[in-house]
Amino acid sequence: MVLAPVPSATARLAGIRRELRAAPPAERAARLRELAYSIRRSDLEMISRAGQGHIGGDFSAADIVTVLYFAVLDVRPEEPEWAERDRFVLSKGHAAGILYSALAHAGFFPEAELTTFLEPLSPLNGHPNRRKVPGVETNTGPLGHGFPVAVGMAVAAKLDGSSRRTYVLTGDGELQEGSNWEAAMSASQQRLGRLTVIVDRNRFQQGAATEETSGLDPLDAKWASFGFDVRAVDGHDYGALYQALSEERSLDDRPLCLIADTIKGKGVSFIEDRVEWHHKVPTAEQTAAALEELTAR
Repeated sequence: MVLAPVPSATARLAGIRRELRAAPPAERAARLRELAYSIRRSDLEMISRAGQGHIGGDFSAADIVTVLYFAVLDVRPEEPEWAERDRFVLSKGHAAGILYSALAHAGFFPEAELTTFLEPLSPLNGHPNRRKVPGVETNTGPLGHGFPVAVGMAVAAKLDGSSRRTYVLTGDGELQEGSNWEAAMSASQQRLGRLTVIVDRNRFQQGAATEETSGLDPLDAKWASFGFDVRAVDGHDYGALYQALSEERSLDDRPLCLIADTIKGKGVSFIEDRVEWHHKVPTAEQTAAALEELTAR
C-alpha cells in the first residue's frame, strides 16, 4: 500500500507559507507554535495507540520540523517527486512519528492514516520508507546514513545548477557515527552552500546522556573545523528557527550547520529532559495528562 496526497494540498500549503512569510514576526511565531503543538498531539496519540515510538526525540524535533514544512521548504504535496523541490532528510529515522504527523498535516497523505501507525502492513513503519510514504526522501533508521545521502542530494543539485535546497536533521547521539564526519568532509570540499545540517542537540540518546556515552563538546568547534558555517539556535524559538532556516545562501557558500539546543520531550512536563522517554510509551492516564498540557500551552 502506498499513501496518496490530499487533493488541493499543494495550494493550501503554499498559501500557509505565503501567509507566514508575510506575517509580522510575533504573529508568525504564534501560528507556527499552534501548528507544532497540533503535530505533537497527533504524534502522542499515534504512539499511545501503537504502544511503540520515540516520543522524546520526536518532541525535541517537533518545532524544527514544523518550521521547515510550513514556512521554509518549497515542496508540493500533490507532486512529491517534483524535480525542483527542496529536500528534507530525517537522518534520525527513529523519530518517524513526528515526520509522519507533519507530512499528514501538510497534506502529503490524509491525517486519518496516522491511526495505522505501526499496524501490520501499514506504510507508516517505525522508520520512514520513501517507496510507501509521499514526502519521504530516503529510507532512514540506521544512524549515520541520512546525512551522507543528503550530501549526495546537495551535490546533485549543484551539478544541475539548481537552486533547490537540502536540509538534514541529525540526532546529537547520531554524530558518534563516523560516516557523518566523512560526509561533512565531502560537503565542505564541494562547497555545498545550499546544504543545511540541523543537529537536534537534546543531549540524550538511548540509555544515557550523550556526554556520558561519547562526548561531543565542543560541538561547534568540531563542525567549524570541518569547514562549516556554524550557528547556535534555540531549537524551540520559532522566530530564530525561521530566520536561520530561511536565510538565502548561494551555491558556493560553505555548508551551514545549525546546532539546535533542544529539550527531549519538549511540551510535556513529566517527559521533558528525561532519558527514559527515549523509547517509553505513555499509559492511558499519562496520555490524557499530556494531551491536556499540549492543548493548554
